Parts: sequence; C-alpha cells; structure tokens
Amino acid sequence: MESMTSRVLGTVDRANYFFSSLKLNFGFTVFFDVLIVAIIFYWIYLFLRETRAIRILYGFIILILAMFIARIFNLILLNFILKYLTTALVVAIPIVFQPELRRALEKLGRPRFWTEISLSHDELAKIVDEIHDACKVFSSQRVGALIVIQRRSGLREYIDSGVELEAKVTAVILSSIFFPKSPLHDGAVIIVGGEIVSASSILPVAEVEPGRNLGTRHRAAIGISQVSDAVAIAVSEETGSISIAVGGDLERRITGERLKSRLQRLLRTNIKEESSLFAWFKRRKKREEEKP
Repeated sequence: MESMTSRVLGTVDRANYFFSSLKLNFGFTVFFDVLIVAIIFYWIYLFLRETRAIRILYGFIILILAMFIARIFNLILLNFILKYLTTALVVAIPIVFQPELRRALEKLGRPRFWTEISLSHDELAKIVDEIHDACKVFSSQRVGALIVIQRRSGLREYIDSGVELEAKVTAVILSSIFFPKSPLHDGAVIIVGGEIVSASSILPVAEVEPGRNLGTRHRAAIGISQVSDAVAIAVSEETGSISIAVGGDLERRITGERLKSRLQRLLRTNIKEESSLFAWFKRRKKREEEKP
C-alpha cells in the first residue's frame, strides 16, 4: 500500500514539475510569441485540411498526447517505442508527403496576393458557360478531353510540359484543341484566370485501386487534384461521361447542370471581392441602363 501511494505521489510530483516548467512571465513579448505560433499552426491546418496529409496531422497529435502521458507516468517501454517511432516518421514523412510539402513551400514563397488571379462575376460566369458548352459537345460526340482550371496553387511545371498558348476560354477553341486529329488533343488543357495558357500538357497519373476501371485521362485528373488545389474535368471518349476531380476525389458521370453548379461553387474563391457601396452603385447604374 505504501509503495502504491509513493508511486502515485511520485507521478503527481512529476506532473507538477512538468507544468511548473511551462510557467511564463506573461508580457507583450510572450503574447506576441504565442500569437505568431498560433498563426503558423492555423495556417498549417488550413493548408492541410483539404489534403490527405491532414490524417498525418491527427496522427501526430495522438503521438504527442501518448508521449505526454508516457512521460508523466514514467512508462519506460512506451517511451522507448514512441522515441524510435517518432524518429522513423520524421524520416518517412518528407518522402510520403512530398507533393504536399512542395505545395506548402510554393505557397510560402509566393504570397497569396501575388499569385491569386481574380475574376469578376460576369467573367467567371462566361468561362463556366464556355467550359460547360464544350463539355456537352464532347459528351454527345464522345470526344475525350481533359481540362484543368488553376485556383491558388501554381501549375507552372505542368504548363511548361505542354504547348504554351494565349487564348480566351471559348467552347470553339476547346473543341478545336480536342478534335481527334488535332496535334494538341493528347494531354491536358490548363486554364489560368480567363485564358487557356497551355495545351497537350502532361499531368501526374494517380495510382488507383485495382477494382476501379479508370483510364489514363481520369487518373491524370485525380493526380493533378492530389498535388494541387486545381479543378480537373475529364470527358470519356468511350462512354461520353463527364467527371470532375477535386482534392484527389473523382465524381463520375455528372450532368451538364451539375458540372456548371460545381464549377461556380469551386471557382468562387477566384472572384474579385467588391465593396458593398461599389456593388450598390453598379446595380443602380445597371437598372438605369435597362430603363426605356
């Protein structure tokens, strides 16, 4: 009984010592320090929440809690296992999550206000309509197509792999690019802002489960959505079905209206924000122009 009591008291002493070591003399510097760390962790969470790397973040949190408990209760064997497991993970994570880490470094090196391309509501609506009309033609005529729309992550390395263009996004131009005998019909079209910037671009091909019957075009759509936040649209030349890939997930056999609504929602972050006063004047001017 005495040994158990002394063990409990020893554990309590260790816990008290651990928490007392965390005591800080709060001041402006400490507050600023905590604020910076909180912003960094929040930025990491925002970046990871739409990627498969969010699972590893949850795993790290569980490991930290386990190490915290093992340290307080002096669990020697658990401490030993967690020590070497953490070392192995530190080595393995950069290899397994290389695309996510590359995207993070790219975002860090290119601030949002430099790289994000904004569109007005009318410009976005026109682009979505043109892509929708082109995909309907591809679907009805069973023409294979792969269209990638850049959002915040840069796609320069994939643009450079194809033939660079400077063309407006129209259904006619998209149809001419993906015409079966066109020299540019193989590969992907990449759209940045309101322009087609490249055609016949080579994309990374995702590995999928053996049971899923997916061709190279659809696996490339999944692949580019895994390594970036881009939206990829694939049209099957065998069935004429339209699919859309975002964040590594592929939604297959969607209708034209479903494609239109999904694009409007997904590309909403690229819309220029207007002040309420400016928007009010704009609506008033439009009403006056419509008056007879």
